Amino acid sequence: QVQLVESGGGLVQAGGSLRLSCAASGRTFSSYAMGWFRQAPGKEREFVATINWSGGSTRYAPSVSGRFTISRDNAKNTVYLQMNSLKPEDTAVYYCAADASPGWYPSTERYEYDYWGQGTQVTVSS
Repeated sequence: QVQLVESGGGLVQAGGSLRLSCAASGRTFSSYAMGWFRQAPGKEREFVATINWSGGSTRYAPSVSGRFTISRDNAKNTVYLQMNSLKPEDTAVYYCAADASPGWYPSTERYEYDYWGQGTQVTVSS
């Protein structure tokens, strides 16, 4: 069993930055692909970014590409999401997720992820 705990959310003005962190329990973190998803009120949970076990492969949703950066530190069992140039439409609850059986490339599909955190709220004011 893996537990994921997100932190770093908050209220920020448009154009600002935030860095989300997700701390994972367990000794097999370094073998997992890790992803970030988000869910705005009244909308489905959507893919944001993902990173493979080594950090050598990343994928982004078109809406955040060039503004967000996913990274990981396997020594600290932590994955990060650096969010720059934030927009009001980025407002959502952000979830960290772990794929315990990743393929060659990290997945963008929710159903591929086995473990989920409780989420952290990000609010971007205009």
